[in-house]
Amino acid sequence: MVILIYLILGVVAVFVMLILIAPKKFDVKRSIIIDNTLPEVFQYLKHIKNQDEWSPWKKKDPNMKQEFEGIDGEVGFVAKWEGNRDVGIGEQEITKIVENETIESQLRFFKPWKSESNAYLRLEEVTPNKTKVVWGFSGENKIPINVFFLFFSMDKAVGKDFDEGLASLKLILEK
Repeated sequence: MVILIYLILGVVAVFVMLILIAPKKFDVKRSIIIDNTLPEVFQYLKHIKNQDEWSPWKKKDPNMKQEFEGIDGEVGFVAKWEGNRDVGIGEQEITKIVENETIESQLRFFKPWKSESNAYLRLEEVTPNKTKVVWGFSGENKIPINVFFLFFSMDKAVGKDFDEGLASLKLILEK
């Protein structure tokens, strides 16, 4: 009986240690240089509906159901989706726009699991006809779920999708 108690205490102690050392936050981002002016790239990106043309997730389920609330390209606009298991169910709301600098939004996922994160597009003029676009998202890994992220890389999970999306964006904006 004493050995069982020590064993249980040992397992609990290991789990608590894992919780303490596991990452509490994540930030995944990728960037690309687009041969186009900053204002033109910004005007295109601030409209969430344009993501249908370059988002890798739209390609994963071209038949996903979508609903929209508000005025696209303005704070408060919400895009809702319901798709296959690759894209799940969720919504994206524009939360901040700084003209020719950044578009921020909140991503709320409901299925396959519930979570929230902050998405962003940051733009920077490299030259008058070249614009750097940084696409990313960040969030918190809540305790005790953060232990999972010791064994799962968010960067590896979505980084390839970000690269694919930015490559599509570049093709569209350089036509």
